[in-house]
Amino acid sequence: MKYEVLIQSDAMAPANASDGRTRDRVAQLLLKRGAATAAELGAQLGLSPAAIRKHLDAMLADDLVETREVRHQGPRGRGRPAKAFVLTAAAREDLNPHFYDGIATAALRWIAQRQGPGAVTEFAAAQVAALEERCRAAICEAGDDPIARAEALAEVLTAEGYAANASTIASGGQLCQHHCPVAHVAAEFPQLCDAETAVISRLIGTHVQRLATIAHGDGVCTTHIPGPQRVNVTTGNAITVRTDT
Repeated sequence: MKYEVLIQSDAMAPANASDGRTRDRVAQLLLKRGAATAAELGAQLGLSPAAIRKHLDAMLADDLVETREVRHQGPRGRGRPAKAFVLTAAAREDLNPHFYDGIATAALRWIAQRQGPGAVTEFAAAQVAALEERCRAAICEAGDDPIARAEALAEVLTAEGYAANASTIASGGQLCQHHCPVAHVAAEFPQLCDAETAVISRLIGTHVQRLATIAHGDGVCTTHIPGPQRVNVTTGNAITVRTDT
């Protein structure tokens, strides 16, 4: 979910769209202020206390904000102590999605300049090692069939945030990842994609080929998984066996 400030009257859009825009405004205001009470947010945004609390409750449920008790210098008045709302780390990252990418890219440039491209390759392999172990444990029951293993792998990668799916095609199988958490960094350092492709190959148990990557401007990271081959007894040539019949 990306936060954007949209200049449009709430009265001109459906209720859910209006709610989304109002929460965008709340998030942007909290980003600027750091912390604010419901009353302060309502006053700034021109909303009633009941309206602002409805939005804050929804953002609390989505782990976009968290509360902190407001400290008073003098004697506290009657009633419950006021609570200030702050953005969670995940919400701040959504508002500034490229900040960590910039730090990671700078770090890899530093490594490459001082220790060479080989050090970046080693770093990339180390980064995906833990992912490989988690995926291996999850697909161990998929058997030896590469396509079945690809389907199991897609489920694990989806749980890891890659939004993956596997499908059978005429020449074998295809693993698609619709999200890449390191796309901006991998655009400059393809070693990250290479390391991930090597992991996919080892987990599926066969050679695979990357056909497209989000890092290079494609809409989806697509990996081709060749189907099993047999020899044509007439020509002696290897042919790919269709697995979708």
